Amino acid sequence: MSSPPSCLSAGTTSPQFCSDPPTPATEFEDNIEVPGEHDEEYVLVTGGLGFIGSHTSLELLKAGHNIVIVDNLSNSFRDVFDRILLAAKAHCDRERRNCPKARLCCADYRDTSAMRLLLASYAVGTCRTEPKRTGIKGVIHFAAFKEVADSIQHPLKYYKNNVKGLIDWISLLEEYDIKSFIFSSSASVYGTLSENTPRIREEDCVHEKQEYSSPDGVRLHAEQGCTGITNPYGRSKFFGEAILADVCKSDPSWTVVALRYFNPIGCDPSGLLGEDPRESPSNLLPAVVRVLTGQNPELRIFGTDWDTPDGSAVRDFIHVTDLAKGHIAALAAAQVGRIQGNFRTFNLGTGSGHSVIEVVEALERVSHRSIPVKRVGRRPGDVGSCVAIPDRAGQELGWRTEKSLRDACEDLWNYLRIDQA
Repeated sequence: MSSPPSCLSAGTTSPQFCSDPPTPATEFEDNIEVPGEHDEEYVLVTGGLGFIGSHTSLELLKAGHNIVIVDNLSNSFRDVFDRILLAAKAHCDRERRNCPKARLCCADYRDTSAMRLLLASYAVGTCRTEPKRTGIKGVIHFAAFKEVADSIQHPLKYYKNNVKGLIDWISLLEEYDIKSFIFSSSASVYGTLSENTPRIREEDCVHEKQEYSSPDGVRLHAEQGCTGITNPYGRSKFFGEAILADVCKSDPSWTVVALRYFNPIGCDPSGLLGEDPRESPSNLLPAVVRVLTGQNPELRIFGTDWDTPDGSAVRDFIHVTDLAKGHIAALAAAQVGRIQGNFRTFNLGTGSGHSVIEVVEALERVSHRSIPVKRVGRRPGDVGSCVAIPDRAGQELGWRTEKSLRDACEDLWNYLRIDQA
């Protein structure tokens, strides 16, 4: 039998803590702390100590939400929780208000026994004559493997975690009547389709045939499926969306929003949070950081023969704070029924593309340092260009990006200076 997860509440004086486990399968021996405030609501965030997860957890606290973070620390660090709390407290102090509550449970979301204990601790109304209620008002699901190259080498690892794990997780949530779900998807579901058009729209990858209007009012047809996916990671995200779409179709009480991220960069302006994975980074900015901090001698740029102005890949780089705020907007829209239907996909991007070389040059200007680069061949599974049309998110979620590429570079450089001090 699995042990219950180690849990920690903000401000607790309990000796309980979360250690850094070497593998996702590590078990924990501490008991779950049962919340005493049964009338309070929480947002549960899986993978909430990762790069996007930690920034979203912070923005949830800033927006007044109590949160429960579930993270197995397989690719993140325990002290990120403390940094989230510090940044949130500083924000709330400036606004002269109390900070919402935050709890951390160190466990793998795939550990059904541990998750059942956790969800049971938030159940409200245990009397048989009372309707089932829960203190968890919604789930934001980040927990997933996400490396393209690794997924090509180890596809079953990705399908087991990202697909099977998702099925077991939503089945458990259904037991506790938790049916408001924000899914961390990816622009990788578009794959090579993004190379055939200057910008990509949600209708380019759909789970059932549908009609839509082009910007000039022409009626178009979107065929079911997505033929451009280039790797198992992207396919696992497409499968995840399809499963969730089917669940919503079978049960109208579910509301699911799938957010297709483009390329998050930057970090919180406080300098307390950044992108610091345990594993060797494949994303651009963490790789640049390792060069700037002397951990690597040079930055490898994969592919310099793409059909782009400077030959390097073009991406829609979005500030991670803007991306995090997109989750809060999605959660709010889903809970008041502002989205079309009970399953909906949204692109979260800026709508503008920058090449890898442009990003490196922007960071050189901000840091006043030269970044040595080595131009190498393309990586398997990569595409030359991928830029969003984010109009649907603006119309239905009321969300738009606010930060620029320079903002992202300045915030990253600020984080590095604070972290290295």
